[in-house]
Amino acid sequence: MSDRVYLRPTGFVDAPFGHDGKVARLAGTLQWFALVEIVREDGAELVPVAEIEARLDGLGEAARAAWANITAPRAPLKLGERVIRLDQPQVAGIVNVTPDSFSGDGLAGDIDAAVAAGQAMAAAGAALIDVGGESTRPGSQAVWEGDEVARVEPVVRRLAAAGTAVSVDTRKAPVMEAALAAGAGLVNDVSALTWDPRAIEVVARAGCPVVLMHHKGDPATMQNDPRYDRPVCLEIYDWLAARIDAAVAAGIARDRIIVDPGFGFGKTVQHNLQIMNGLALFHGLGCPIMLGASRKRTIGALAGEVPAGERLPGSLAFALKAAEQGAQLIRVHDVPETIQALRVWRGLRDAGLTPA
Repeated sequence: MSDRVYLRPTGFVDAPFGHDGKVARLAGTLQWFALVEIVREDGAELVPVAEIEARLDGLGEAARAAWANITAPRAPLKLGERVIRLDQPQVAGIVNVTPDSFSGDGLAGDIDAAVAAGQAMAAAGAALIDVGGESTRPGSQAVWEGDEVARVEPVVRRLAAAGTAVSVDTRKAPVMEAALAAGAGLVNDVSALTWDPRAIEVVARAGCPVVLMHHKGDPATMQNDPRYDRPVCLEIYDWLAARIDAAVAAGIARDRIIVDPGFGFGKTVQHNLQIMNGLALFHGLGCPIMLGASRKRTIGALAGEVPAGERLPGSLAFALKAAEQGAQLIRVHDVPETIQALRVWRGLRDAGLTPA
């Protein structure tokens, strides 16, 4: 059992006014918190923010670094000429150019429809359009890189040419190279740059932002009774920390790294719910957080096994839970509905942060 200490911000408050020294701002976002959960393998304790500095000396360097990360703002993402601020939750719209997407929205073979879908999402308020040409749903098989390039490159090129911020959802170096050359400004890799040995070099050379996502196993088998030897959030945290270190060692700037706990990728329903409840823990890594829970099976499992196309209410619940915990990027299929929900959430935050 590890004796390492982790910090999770909690006890969120509407505003900092009148609470000098008793609350802290979460990663430069619109969220303020009054409590810190000091988490160990064998338990946890709640400590007021006012007392955390006095406790850090006895918690070790990792805890002190995590506290500095939790309270430091995140730099905006730069995707070519586009800049995405991370002081509030931003939406990444999903465009699946695949024939076998789990969500039933695959647009393989129809470039015009895929481009139109991405443009509509951007017009609705998505800060980023995430284009993918390979399904990584549970049980899926790898797609030949040539087919994947043929699916995503023309969509990325046309969206980028129209001024849209675009990311490419792929784990293959040749697909990354083709998409980046076509105008993509970010790489979103569900394998955290582990599947293709060249991927980390491609991202480092491009100097673009990258999403490192936790996964357990290959998509073909990852949902075959996934198990964790330690509390799931702590195991994911340490795994992501190691992947951040590997990326930085390869020449990728730390302020261009985004982390994703990998909701649904080698996790049971209970694992996914633990991730959602503990999401704020991952701010201790010092990177922006992306959360992709839209339409996923956990929603169906909690809501009478409704099919993927009927999981919008559950998707919105997870999106708002992520925003509440300071997640900077929320990856969704249903962009207009999520934007509306977040605008109402933002209105509540603005009201709370406006002195009476």
